[in-house]
Order: sequence, then C-alpha cells, then structure tokens
Amino acid sequence: MTKQKINFTNEDGIKIVVYKWTPEGDIKGAVQIAHGMAEHAMRYEYFAKALTKEGYVVYANDHRGHGQSAASIEELGYISDNDGFSDMVKDMKALTNIIREENPGIPLILFSHSMGSFLAQRYIQIYGKDIDGVILSGTNGKQAPITNLGLLISKVIMKSKGRKASGKLMDKMAFGSYNNKIDNNKTKFDWLTRDADQVQKYIDDPYCGTLFPVSFFHDLINGTRAIHKKENLKNVPKDLPIYIFAGDADPVGNYGKGIISLRDLYKSLGIKNVTSKLYEGGRHEMLNEINRDEVIEDVISWLDTI
Repeated sequence: MTKQKINFTNEDGIKIVVYKWTPEGDIKGAVQIAHGMAEHAMRYEYFAKALTKEGYVVYANDHRGHGQSAASIEELGYISDNDGFSDMVKDMKALTNIIREENPGIPLILFSHSMGSFLAQRYIQIYGKDIDGVILSGTNGKQAPITNLGLLISKVIMKSKGRKASGKLMDKMAFGSYNNKIDNNKTKFDWLTRDADQVQKYIDDPYCGTLFPVSFFHDLINGTRAIHKKENLKNVPKDLPIYIFAGDADPVGNYGKGIISLRDLYKSLGIKNVTSKLYEGGRHEMLNEINRDEVIEDVISWLDTI
C-alpha cells in the first residue's frame, strides 16, 4: 500500500486536502469517504488500510472547514459564507470527478459517516448516477420537528451577530442529551464509542470536537430538510445499491429507529437494493467501536457485491 496527500482547489478557491491509499496489486474498486462533523479524514486510516488489503483504492478529503482544509485551527467549523451544506456536497462531487479520472472503468462507492451521511443523502439525489453504491454510517432519517425551532433560533442569532457567531446554544440543543442513556459516563463524548481509548484520542485531537459557529447548524438543518422533500427523494436512482449501518445505542440515529425508518423510506421509493444492519450496544462511531473489525468485514463483504 502507498499513501499520498494530495489536494484540489474547489470552485470557491479553497484548497481541499485529500488523502489517498492505493493497494499494491490490482485495483478492483474505489471508495470515497465523506467524514463527519468536527473530525477529519485521517481518522479513517485504519479503515482505509483494511480496504486496500482487499484491493480498493481509497480517497478521503477533509471537508471545507474541517481538518487541514480549514484555513486555520481558529477557523475550524466555519464552512461557507453561503450554504455550507450544499458547498460540501459540491466538493464531494469534485473529488468524485478526480477519482473517476484516475480510475476509469472500476466501481466507485461513496462511504459516508454522520454529517457526511447527510451530505451523501443529498449527494445521491443530485449525483447518484455518478457512483455505483453508497454506504451510510451513523445516519438518521427524517429529523424531528424540534429542528424547526433550531432553524429559527439560528436565523435570529445570525441576523444579530453574523454567520461566525458562536454556536454554543445550538451545540447544546443538538448534542446535550447524547450521553443521557450512558451510565457512569466520564466525558461528554462517551456517546461516540464504548472504546475509551478512542474517545480519548478524539478529545486529544486538535481537529476534533470543536465548537462550531451558528451558521454550520443553520445550514445543516436546512440541508437535512431538503433531503426529505418529495421532489428531491424521487431523484435517487432506483438501481443505486444502498447499505445503512449503525449501532443501536447511537443517539444520532434515534437508537436504531431512524436507520430502520430511512431504510423503509428508500424501499418505498422503489430502490431495488437497500440493506441495513444494527449492531447491538454499538454507539455512534462503529468504525471506532470495540467490534470495529467485525464492522469493517461486513462493509467489505457488501462492497464485494458491487
């Protein structure tokens, strides 16, 4: 396996950092990774190395406002002056184009986690015909009505203080209850995984866990609302294979209920190949869970069917 750090300049002139892991032998497929909120692409290296052993070339970019694509540590979380959600989706498509150009004739699968999975849900409505499959990890279906209140509050804050104003209130509304079902939790990020070492790595990582500005939450809520508009849902290709997985103790997916709801929604749209899996006791980051090797094996088994 070889590893490269490359980059491309997006339509707004921002340099997007990309990591690429290439297997030694023949390449049978490509995997594009879209990471979650307040993290970065290099957290997926263990997963990427496992994929390369099976013949997959892997690309993972730091989304704008994240990791080394951010202008600085201080700028982490500020995505765009306009619509950050849509802008990240456009960047993902730019990376898809690069992957296709470098690897003609092989299947390309989009792997997405958490925030990245919501971006991917929108991506497949716009660009679904440009990939051969999508994996949604740590995702959810239609958002609860309470998000309407969040949208209103974020609008009020931005109107008075601007898009870069603190998102502290929004962060509390979004994540404040996520540890509630965990007994004897030791950190505010215990909901991520049962693996205490992985939680500590996240806490110690300067590119993780940042408090994001209010505009991030505003754009994310708007983005997740767009995903569930009927006119957008009908654009998901009916022949696009979709694999959804999560832990059944993941608050992002409403403890498994959201994943089942999303799976059933896609099936109701007439999408032919939709599968899902819930891992008992698993929390939000199944790729960093105590059974992560099992999870990765399941992902590879699904990839091999594409």
